Amino acid sequence: MNRDAVIKAKRIVIKIGSSTLTGADGAGLDSAAVIKLAAAVAELKEQGREVVVVSSGAIAAGLAPLGLGSRPADLATQQAAASVGQGLLIHSYTEALRKHKIIASQVLLTIEDIVRRSHYQNAQRTLFKLLALGIVPIINENDSVGTQEIRFGDNDRIAALVSHLIGADLLVLVSDVDALYDANPKEAGAKKISQVDSLKQLDDAQIGGAGSKVGSGGMVTKIEAARISTQAGIPMLLTCLGDLSQVLAGGEVGTYFVASADKKSSRLLWLAHAASSSGRLIIDAGAVSALRERGTSLLPAGVKAIEGEFSAGDTVEISAEDGSVIARGLVAFDSSEIPAMLGRSTKDLAKELGPEYERELVHRDDMVLL
Repeated sequence: MNRDAVIKAKRIVIKIGSSTLTGADGAGLDSAAVIKLAAAVAELKEQGREVVVVSSGAIAAGLAPLGLGSRPADLATQQAAASVGQGLLIHSYTEALRKHKIIASQVLLTIEDIVRRSHYQNAQRTLFKLLALGIVPIINENDSVGTQEIRFGDNDRIAALVSHLIGADLLVLVSDVDALYDANPKEAGAKKISQVDSLKQLDDAQIGGAGSKVGSGGMVTKIEAARISTQAGIPMLLTCLGDLSQVLAGGEVGTYFVASADKKSSRLLWLAHAASSSGRLIIDAGAVSALRERGTSLLPAGVKAIEGEFSAGDTVEISAEDGSVIARGLVAFDSSEIPAMLGRSTKDLAKELGPEYERELVHRDDMVLL
């Protein structure tokens, strides 16, 4: 295996999960884990590398002070726990990094800060400035006021999107397991996967869900993070905290996801993974075939129905009649205009409604297949 990209990486994003920071049962914030992570960050900084930390753990850190034994199911209590835990979490990072003469900053994001283009650019400017000042940003989802991101536990995805956002050279996911396995690592016969050259390699692997009482991700979200990262041309490592220093030095531990040679453009990556969908276009089998096999634009003739309310320029999902999502793209018409166009040719629409209707619903340059 060749992990030269790990050794050469100048800008690194490290994401650490709740169970690593608080233990599988979330008994409280583990200061030893924070200290160990801070030491690894300090070592990278001494080598002249830039580091961003994406940290889970706010909700988990707030459980013990509130007398809760496990992650609560209701949103309001999750938000309360996050509000208590966020201060504990950033204080712990600040103190641990201060011992290495490193300044930490807190950056709280929601999914909206990633999926809305204007917010995306604001977050990018802030992070670039912090890195230029030599500061280590500690990023977490704003769980005390957020809603959707708490339910879906997307810090793995956030880490991958942040890596793309700042042009990172490497993404490292620190988990409570030491690598990716082809089955549940607790099962006899489960084999460690040391390197993933293509995500198609994992088609036969049995990837599980959430792995702890306090976490909300699991291997599924880590594979999705790998998909985003590698498509952006950024290699990814999956490891545990105990192996972090070794893996960052190029050691062959953990699982290394090779960056894709077929790097997607920033615009298409944003469409595929970051943009929030405002509605859906449901297309017939012929249109599915045209998009997938011939790479065509989507015309009104192939659309059977629409869902949601949206404006021209919004992101929409394009799905087959069985509900499977085929693509995402920027729609060229308002949702109120489209019902009258369904199933009709652009020439017929132009004759009846005017020349501005002789165009695609979603142009292929504004679309990404999923």
